[in-house]
Amino acid sequence: MKILGSINKPEDIKKLSEEELSILADETREFIIDNVDRTGGHLAPSLGVVELTIALLKVFDPPKDKIVWDVGHQAYSYKIYTGRRDVFHTNRQYKGISGFIKPSESVYDSFGVGHASTSISAGFGFVMAREIMKEDYNVISVIGDGSITGGLAFEGLNNAGVSGKNFLVILNDNEMSISKNVGAISKYTTSVLADPKFNKFKNDIWNFAGKYKLGKQIRQGLTKLEDGVKSLLTPGILFEKLGFNYIGPVNGHDIPALIKVLENIKSKISGPVFLHVITEKGKGYKPAEEDIKGTYHGVNPGILVKQKEPCIERPKYQDVFGHALCELAEKDKRITAITAAMKMGTGLSEFADRFPDRFFDVGIAEEHAVTFAAALSMRGLKPVVAIYSTFLQRAYDQIIHDCALQKLDMIFAIDRSGLVGEDGPTHHGVFDISYLRVIPDVIIMSPRNETELRNMLYTAAVNKGIYAIRYPRGSAPCGSDDKGFKQIGIGKAEKLLEGTDAAILCVGNITNSILIAAEILKKQNCSVAVYDMKFIKPLDRSVLDEISVNFKKAVTVEENSLQGGFGSAVLEYYNSSTSAVPEVKRLGLPDEFIEHGNTELLFKILKLDPEGLAESIIKFCK
Repeated sequence: MKILGSINKPEDIKKLSEEELSILADETREFIIDNVDRTGGHLAPSLGVVELTIALLKVFDPPKDKIVWDVGHQAYSYKIYTGRRDVFHTNRQYKGISGFIKPSESVYDSFGVGHASTSISAGFGFVMAREIMKEDYNVISVIGDGSITGGLAFEGLNNAGVSGKNFLVILNDNEMSISKNVGAISKYTTSVLADPKFNKFKNDIWNFAGKYKLGKQIRQGLTKLEDGVKSLLTPGILFEKLGFNYIGPVNGHDIPALIKVLENIKSKISGPVFLHVITEKGKGYKPAEEDIKGTYHGVNPGILVKQKEPCIERPKYQDVFGHALCELAEKDKRITAITAAMKMGTGLSEFADRFPDRFFDVGIAEEHAVTFAAALSMRGLKPVVAIYSTFLQRAYDQIIHDCALQKLDMIFAIDRSGLVGEDGPTHHGVFDISYLRVIPDVIIMSPRNETELRNMLYTAAVNKGIYAIRYPRGSAPCGSDDKGFKQIGIGKAEKLLEGTDAAILCVGNITNSILIAAEILKKQNCSVAVYDMKFIKPLDRSVLDEISVNFKKAVTVEENSLQGGFGSAVLEYYNSSTSAVPEVKRLGLPDEFIEHGNTELLFKILKLDPEGLAESIIKFCK
């Protein structure tokens, strides 16, 4: 790491020769692979943009110039070059650096990200702030070909394109989803479109035409001619129509070419510019380069470890969901599955293979996914929308107005609810109970094991209404040996343990920790009754009334924010009760953003592990 070891700030990159920059790229990839092998993280996205990052820092001057990354999971090399190389081994670790861009972490991080499709809107915000405050700096937004499918990206393009202000948007295209014509003609066209002589010639003709009576007609003819040529030779006509000067495609791994194009854009071309860069996701690590399933997009520690001894692992909740949905879809032809660019992550790969005509991956477009599913429901189908909890937040308006208000028949499979670990606050799914339970007629349930998830999905499939099933990331504990389906009563709880000192009301996977905590309490002469409430909405009022008669103390436990969560729902019910009610202690997530770190460690710190739960309960009881 001879050259990488000398890079402590972006200015150090500016001193390097072309040959040294190439060596730096190789050393950076080796460094990223070694560290991700230890910590886990987003491997393939970051490997694909090493040369682009080097070129950006060679030409531009952050933090004065604002480089706005989209999602941020591809910015590992950027973090390394901006003073975080020596702490990169702490990436995504508790109290370490974030796996995403975070302004509180570094002055080089211009805008906090974690969700997709935000960089263009944020970048244009910086542009207009620059204009209002009469400052002088460049703004560069980098967005991937997946993120640009999001509606927010096009809203930003639409707004920025008509402004006429200097603004560079770079499309990092690593799937060639927009264009495949990266050949000699495209390379030649790119060199022409980015050449300052060409742009001067184009502007001179434009200005010359304006001096004559027929100038307007001449300009219109020139525009049509240029559009026609570009539509034949480049894929950029859409972006031109949005008001951007389209340049590309450019080889995203050719550092000299990137530098030349960026320097020309910086110094010679005015107004909004859209630069199309072709990169190879996972470049430099062959398994990631050849990966067509997305396995190396985000990985756990140990990616380089050779084949381990086989071990038996519990199925993940997402896989239990996916298999169960296929079983139901086999018999119910109305069932369709919709996801927003998370086919593998939500466990829908099997469904997509078996029922391709009923599977829809709409890209990073959660709002569209929900409204699209709503229309399927209105035509008599049974849509199942599988989206991560934190991403479903984007479709809140659609859930209310397009689904609930119309009293539709559909299912929301809310994956990654609760704490997700190293991805941190942008990805923790800790608000879905709070934001869903205020919506009329939405039924919310949460399973504690594999069997409950299957039965909840079946119950939602055979009954009408809007059902939200929330479940966490990770392995699903075993339930019963029965692998069939059983309908459960809507809003009905289950008493798991008898006790006398307090009643513990839980929902979801954390119920398993409570059962362990109950054993710890038993050894300390504290006897608790444990109820798996199953439903957040509607609550089992008969059980709540039974508890108010038999217990003076009750504890609610949830893996959600305490603000407006399950415990709040219980308190609201008791507040409206006319009889004596128990004293209620709520256990859950505090009113703050939980940082990144190993999930087991986070539970321990928050006292939501079995030992911490037992400690809180016994203090409350005694």
